[in-house]
Amino acid sequence: MMAAGAHGRGNIDLARLRVIDCPFTLLRGEAGGIPARSRHCAPHGPCGSQTSPTAPSSISVTGRAFPTGAQPYVYPFLPFAPGHGLMAGRLLLRGMLAGIVAACLAFLFARVFGEPQVNLAIGYEAAMDAAAGEPPEVELVSRAVQATAGLLTAAVMYGAAYGGVFALVFAAAYGRIGRFSPRMLAMLLAAGGFVAVVLVPDLKYPANPPGVGNHETIGLRTMAYFEMVVFSICALIMAVLAGRQLAARLGNWNASLCGGVAFVVLAGLLQWALPTVNEVPDNFPAQVLWHFREAALGMQLVLWGSMGFGFGLLAERVLGRSTALRHYG
Repeated sequence: MMAAGAHGRGNIDLARLRVIDCPFTLLRGEAGGIPARSRHCAPHGPCGSQTSPTAPSSISVTGRAFPTGAQPYVYPFLPFAPGHGLMAGRLLLRGMLAGIVAACLAFLFARVFGEPQVNLAIGYEAAMDAAAGEPPEVELVSRAVQATAGLLTAAVMYGAAYGGVFALVFAAAYGRIGRFSPRMLAMLLAAGGFVAVVLVPDLKYPANPPGVGNHETIGLRTMAYFEMVVFSICALIMAVLAGRQLAARLGNWNASLCGGVAFVVLAGLLQWALPTVNEVPDNFPAQVLWHFREAALGMQLVLWGSMGFGFGLLAERVLGRSTALRHYG
């Protein structure tokens, strides 16, 4: 029999639970959540305990408290729990599917708002080359193919990769950072991903159309951009962890504000520390540059917003079915 105490790792508060389930159910995070006729433990099986068909008011699994009340019980993903590999695979598949659908929507956005600006920038670049007496560059792939099949292929691959990573992050965060529904958690993760991966790096190193940038500094610019992305993600993680630590003393709202301020401060320090790159020609059309950057940011917003919304709907169906099987299967 496990010792009582709400603060020990893996312990159940006996003052709030009438019955302790067998160790196998605790590994699955289902204390009090399996009906009496369980597939793994009989009503009076070798565990010597009875199970209850209702979830307890509060449990502590691996040191995390999950109060239930009248809301649906949230089952955390435990690292070595049976069946969670299959669940993660289902979420991964749906994340890639949501990413592909979101990429198709982003492709349509780019075709309508981004490609006209790209064509204008290419025209400017060709005019500058002609004025300098340089021959036009040979097109290995025509612009028609680049703007249709090429852009769609790149967008789909990009969306599938981001959707898979998004699903794995969701699986790790679900039940661990708060009592959020799958749809709400997916939208919060999508918003955080957009801010950390797109918005903060673009404020320092915005997207540039053709004709902007020096070929000799492409390596430096690429390295600086990816450093900004990595540091921004680390800053977001640190801010979330800090908010969780402060929630017990300050409350959820104040702790969230403190975490947000910490992220803004860290992001500002990162942008100040990394080198500044400005290689826009003096005579480049400002309107083309502005609209191109707007289209690039809008494409990312459509991608992340659609992916978070679509994956939330798919994940809610999968996790809802899984919870029903745990209670009645």
